[in-house]
Amino acid sequence: MNMNQWIGRQINSKTKKPLPVLSFPGIQKMPGTTVPSLVRNGRLQADCMKIIAGRFDTAASVSLMDLSVEAEAFGSKIRFSDDEVPTVAAALLADEADADALEIPNVGAGRTGEYIRAVGYASKEITDRPVFAGSIGPFSLAGRLLDMTEIMILSMTEPEIVAKTVDKCAAFIAEYILAFKKAGANGVVMAEPAAGLLSPALNDQFSVPYVRRILEAVQDEDFAVVYHNCGNTIPLIGGILSAGVKILHLGNAIKLDEMLPLVPKDVMVCGNVDPASEFRNGTPESVRRATMSVLEKCSGYPNFVISSGCDIPPVSPFANIEAFFKAAEEFYSKL
Repeated sequence: MNMNQWIGRQINSKTKKPLPVLSFPGIQKMPGTTVPSLVRNGRLQADCMKIIAGRFDTAASVSLMDLSVEAEAFGSKIRFSDDEVPTVAAALLADEADADALEIPNVGAGRTGEYIRAVGYASKEITDRPVFAGSIGPFSLAGRLLDMTEIMILSMTEPEIVAKTVDKCAAFIAEYILAFKKAGANGVVMAEPAAGLLSPALNDQFSVPYVRRILEAVQDEDFAVVYHNCGNTIPLIGGILSAGVKILHLGNAIKLDEMLPLVPKDVMVCGNVDPASEFRNGTPESVRRATMSVLEKCSGYPNFVISSGCDIPPVSPFANIEAFFKAAEEFYSKL
């Protein structure tokens, strides 16, 4: 599938299919499956993606957003929960000596092999839309290895430690994404939310060059990278775009209608209904209102596509997810 043409079709279409980061809630339709068993089994992950693809008319099928996978491959300890996405339990690195000694793992280490297998299955079994894999971004992975509070301090006091760590993270992520590409993925959602905590200067130092390197290694006309950042991205947008991003997926920390004028018309911008307060904890009516509000403010921009602001949590009620899709259908039916 030519993804440049696919992006063009999304932008030029008058009525647009939603593109939420939606996969984990499929577990609710998989009796006996827990989140820990799901994230350890590629076959189950593909089945979860198929459940969502069969139930909702999404613009693309998106793999699980599990931002602990790559850190685990490097050696981090992971905290698992039956109904929550796994998280990193503790920092792996403490100082520059640790950063120097850090070894880049082979792709397939830890659970990365299961995620690659999942995308391989899904790309063969979901054929009516693109299939996007999922990965973490380079600075966000470094933050999990060093601890997020610590990396923010180190970025100003000992930047060489951060640079060494991010460099190794970027090298691994590029190879990991290439493995997804080889397995049949049409693209990847690369989550770089920790960069949303940086100043523009620090983002340009510790995230943008490494994102650019990854995109140059993996992105072509048949494979697209969706850059996801649910932080305060408006001050950072110039640097982010300079990396060569073709699709932006942005969170509800910003007003999307303030971001859209800053983005070229040939770059897709997806967002940004709140996944926590709406999809997980809202009601069908509140989700409808929130979705309509984003659509009313942003649909005047042809490159806008309605989405969740981040990954939709596993226990989000299906009634809320259905309300999101119904609101989008209702909105576009009146155009």
